Amino acid sequence: MKTLFRGGTVVSGKGTKKADVLIEGEKIAQVSRAITPQGDTRVIDITGKLLLPGFIDAHTHFDLDVAGTTTADDFASGTRAALRGGTTTVVDYACPNKGESLRHGLRLWHEKADGRSSCDYSFHMTIDDWNDAIEREIDDMYAAGISSFKMYMTYPAMMIGDEAMYKALKKLKEKGGICGVHCENSGVIDALVAEKRAAGENRVSCHPETRPAQLEAEAVSRLLRIAQTVDIPVIIVHMTNAAALKEIEAARKRGQKVYVETCPQYLVLDDSVYYQEDFREAAKYVCSPPIRKVSDQKALWAGLRRGEIQTICTDHCSFTLAQKELGRNDFTKIPGGVPGVETRGELIYTYGVTTRKISLATMCKTLSENPAKLYGMYPRKGVIASGADADLVLYDPAADHEIHAAEMIGRAGYTPYEGFAVRGGIQQVWLRGTLAVDHGAVLTGPDGKFIPRGKNML
Repeated sequence: MKTLFRGGTVVSGKGTKKADVLIEGEKIAQVSRAITPQGDTRVIDITGKLLLPGFIDAHTHFDLDVAGTTTADDFASGTRAALRGGTTTVVDYACPNKGESLRHGLRLWHEKADGRSSCDYSFHMTIDDWNDAIEREIDDMYAAGISSFKMYMTYPAMMIGDEAMYKALKKLKEKGGICGVHCENSGVIDALVAEKRAAGENRVSCHPETRPAQLEAEAVSRLLRIAQTVDIPVIIVHMTNAAALKEIEAARKRGQKVYVETCPQYLVLDDSVYYQEDFREAAKYVCSPPIRKVSDQKALWAGLRRGEIQTICTDHCSFTLAQKELGRNDFTKIPGGVPGVETRGELIYTYGVTTRKISLATMCKTLSENPAKLYGMYPRKGVIASGADADLVLYDPAADHEIHAAEMIGRAGYTPYEGFAVRGGIQQVWLRGTLAVDHGAVLTGPDGKFIPRGKNML
């Protein structure tokens, strides 16, 4: 059966236009000013609504063992929550432990996700060790449809030193690969933590105070100088602040290609959340890098508007409040991460588009088109065009509401955006031509497919 969306406003990275969209099976068959339905065609009037390509969240952590516990959301619950929030494809991080092979990590993540995912999915491969065996496995990853990687400059269980990072980037350059990097200065963070402990301080606010913005900026600068030496593009993931953005600007002026991702928590929250008296209330917001200042928010929105930041992902890494309690007596043991896949699209539309900080086209680029290109899924994903997967988000600008944890289907049990007013709302989500979400109710699943990916096209 064919489905025709009639009378709506179609959003792309170039702007908006009035157009009809015809889907047939799992694909978009036609996009045109006026399409005449033929035969057995279901016609849906979407006058007054926005039609966007399905969102892509290229930074999630589902079913991850970390900080002595496991994330609240696995692929079953996490992808249902993502789908409800308009995300039709996630790219999660496969994380083998040090000493384990990349093949083992990929096999494990397929076991976690295959047959359990409600939206489409793929994986980045984490490199937390570097040796001859892992170097040989890089070719295997590409053969398996994994074309992007991640390295950490902090966390003992996952971090990789500068020498190993240099060698890994050289191999990825040889393959034409792309790598995202978590940038923080681990050594100085450890020193600041030791100072807090020596002073007997254990407030949640010690978290941002021991991971200040300048240490993120320093690590960004160091990474970019290593990348300059290798002559390879890199991605700065979950970038949070103005100082780091200036380091990126300097690298671009040198002629380097740098891609940047930020997240909703850094765009709509500020570091005052860590100074609440109630431990649980403050601990909700512990993530790394931490949420920054209002001035950093403004710099990030300006960077998005100018095209200096390419993607908005979530770094969805959810824990219940009971899990956050693991750090009550030691702030460094609060599991770091916040839920976000269910609220990203509505937050960006509300606090970005309707406030005129960014355009609808920029929203489409950062949530759909750019991640599809950057991570080798375009034009199958990220665009409303003939031949693309029929992944669609129908947004009703008139459906104003508030965000409440009681309505969430993720397992964290809370949302960092409790009570936030939202302009409009997601009315429907279509996954490969099937109505998957209707007015907040998830109708399908687990129907997600693994998406093998090619090289960066951005």
